[in-house]
Amino acid sequence: MVDLADIDVIAPNFKRRLSGVTSTVIRLVPLQAEQMAITACAPEMPEHVPNVAWPALLRMSRAGPRGARVWHARRNVEMIAGLALKRLLGKRLKLLFTSASQRAHTGLTKALIARMDAVIATSAKTAAYLERPATVIHHGIDTDTFAPTPDKAALKRALGLPPGPLLGCFGRIRAQKGTDVFVDAMISVLQSHGDAAGIVMGRAVDKDQAFLEDLRARVTAAGMADRILFLPEVPVWKTPEFYQALDIYIAPQRWEGFGLTPLEAMACGAPAIATRVGAFEELIVDGETGTLIDAGDVDQMVAAANALLSDPAQLAAWSANARRHMVDRFQLSQEAEAIMAIYRNLLAKG
Repeated sequence: MVDLADIDVIAPNFKRRLSGVTSTVIRLVPLQAEQMAITACAPEMPEHVPNVAWPALLRMSRAGPRGARVWHARRNVEMIAGLALKRLLGKRLKLLFTSASQRAHTGLTKALIARMDAVIATSAKTAAYLERPATVIHHGIDTDTFAPTPDKAALKRALGLPPGPLLGCFGRIRAQKGTDVFVDAMISVLQSHGDAAGIVMGRAVDKDQAFLEDLRARVTAAGMADRILFLPEVPVWKTPEFYQALDIYIAPQRWEGFGLTPLEAMACGAPAIATRVGAFEELIVDGETGTLIDAGDVDQMVAAANALLSDPAQLAAWSANARRHMVDRFQLSQEAEAIMAIYRNLLAKG
């Protein structure tokens, strides 16, 4: 049971459905709780994540153990809640916002960001859209959980996946995510590589069901229904196994705020072919850990995939490079510590 009287940092997550922000809170808060008095504030969290229900915020003491508490928002609604707690209810809060968006902000968002005590940007591209100074902190991943499997062939059998080279695209199924580009590219690539297969793993919400059905129809019409597989979204704790089964990961997004999936894939030893959106240009070393391509360009995706599948030695070298790059530069502990440095600075200002 979390007692807010003992808490220095609150990380709200007001969205019930799984999202990138939810995953971030789930990953970071338990690790940070080993060193700081921090809790999430969310409708649902796994049991290992310290968490309080939002009504507890109304009852919490005005000040925390060290004076002001840090309120770390990652969405507009959470910035609004922090301001309401501070301005209307008199809670002593230092307001911190993490921005992942790469587009011009609305007037409301600009006004909210201007009232924050500090701002984090998840990439240099994101920072460029902010009209105030921000600290750039890239997302990290747990490189112990996301790690290469010692027996990929056995894992593929256990998961019921095809035994040959496997190319994957994970996440929401919709046009913004470029799932159609991946499918069209795979239809071409698999014609040249008879032992390879592709998987799309994720969820399509109601408004994207027609989009998904069209993709399935394209695959069936191409005679690839047994080689381009559509798998349902799996629980967070199951996703590492599917990354470990991949030989190449493809991030085909047309737009992205940050884009965590290539990091998770590369940590598992799968080089990434990714579009030049989000933070991908800051995450992937082009020609060493993967290939960068233009968004929406099927031909570039086909060429990049064909090049790797046709050169097993290069694929193996890039696989090793990708894993090493993640361990050296993108560990979750590095992200957690960089954020905690900001928490400590804000707390010191009381």
